[in-house]
Amino acid sequence: MDNLSNSDKHHGLGYHPSPSSGDRLDRSITETTGYSTLSGDSFRNCRTNSETSSFSEPADDNSCSDEPSPLRWPITKPVTSHHDDFTSLGMKQDIKVVDETNNDEVVINSELEMMKERFSKLLLGEDMSGSGKGVCTAVAISNAITNLYATVFGHNLRLEPLPPEKKSMWRREMDCLLSVCDYIVEFSPCQNHQDGKSVEVMTSRPRSDISINLPALQKLDAMLLDILESFQEAEFWYVDQGNLPLITNPSGSFQSVIHQKKDKWWLPVPCVPPGGLSEHSRKQLQHKHDCANQMHKAAMAINSSILTEMEVSEIYIAALPKSGRAGLGDAIYRCICTSNEFSPDYLLDCLNITSEHEALEIANRVEASMHIWRRKVGMGHSKSSWEMVKDLMDDVDKSHILAGRAETLLLCLKQRYPELSQTTLDTYKIQYNKDVGQSILESYSRVLEGLAFNIVAWIEDVLDADKSMKHQD
Repeated sequence: MDNLSNSDKHHGLGYHPSPSSGDRLDRSITETTGYSTLSGDSFRNCRTNSETSSFSEPADDNSCSDEPSPLRWPITKPVTSHHDDFTSLGMKQDIKVVDETNNDEVVINSELEMMKERFSKLLLGEDMSGSGKGVCTAVAISNAITNLYATVFGHNLRLEPLPPEKKSMWRREMDCLLSVCDYIVEFSPCQNHQDGKSVEVMTSRPRSDISINLPALQKLDAMLLDILESFQEAEFWYVDQGNLPLITNPSGSFQSVIHQKKDKWWLPVPCVPPGGLSEHSRKQLQHKHDCANQMHKAAMAINSSILTEMEVSEIYIAALPKSGRAGLGDAIYRCICTSNEFSPDYLLDCLNITSEHEALEIANRVEASMHIWRRKVGMGHSKSSWEMVKDLMDDVDKSHILAGRAETLLLCLKQRYPELSQTTLDTYKIQYNKDVGQSILESYSRVLEGLAFNIVAWIEDVLDADKSMKHQD
């Protein structure tokens, strides 16, 4: 019965024993030494199945006979098991390579389809009907950069590294969108000497605003991502505001947290360990805060300079009030016009602005009046009378002074409210801009300005939590 059972198990492995004992002995020797007359495919399948066969050690107690082999050879085969392991490992590696190849092909195909979709939207001007009613190329690229920023950083609300797939998407697609700047050039005369004669030819070079601002923005981009990557291991952590009553540290005691403002309920709350952050961690946070703050100022300066160079839309000019006083209001106009020593900070304190919406409304009025006065300064007149020319010069000087004071007031207002939305003039410039290079620089600097501002705000939240914990101790 034992021999019969062993014979059945050999059948399960693909063996066909002969009735004679000599054949069984020869086959036993072949199995023990690890050689077989089977084909290569059958050999591999046989070795793979042997991991769960009666030749494995866990099955020896139940399936194999207690009597020793006629030649006193052990039933277990260590040589065969090693060969089985190598063969099985080879199959697993082959399967793994095939899976990785298939996964790479899926990723490449998905990325290719995504790039086709983005490229098609740019060509169509975001008009899927294809009837030519879409926006111009400049606006389409600006919207693409803004949407990409929202996709990559929209759910990143804390100090932590970007997920690898998000970081790869940001770099890959930004490289694609910024590659347009490689073909935006300007022509300049150059002396070329041929056959002893000096010939002036026109040569192309990168446009000056792009060659100056684009490398600076790319450097700011890399530095901001490096700041986020540096928070891979931090002493603080975050929790959702809905889970605040359940917050405990590893020892079980409740932690103190800084409650966010009610209008920012979606933001996670930073938490620090008992006793606050270590001195080294606190210094690093403060250093990163200062660096991110400088990056925010640099991005904001580049964005402001690009917006200043953009042309003003005729639609905005047609909607301007008749005079600067009518657009600004009597109260603010009297403060700007009558004061010998104008102080924008004092004027803002007197206005008693209570919300960002009110601040944005005042900014729009100041900017409209400033533009009216600047147009009056640059406007030419064909008046011959000396009295008229004298009155005109006095009016021009006054408009020049009022425009300068309005610009100072607007700058002070934006510094006091850094989260201020875009003004109406900026919105019109972006919406009706036709210059592709300016559109790329403006949108790129705008999203980097927002990212730098968020990093500064998140670091300040952690420092406030640390300060609150120290006060409690």
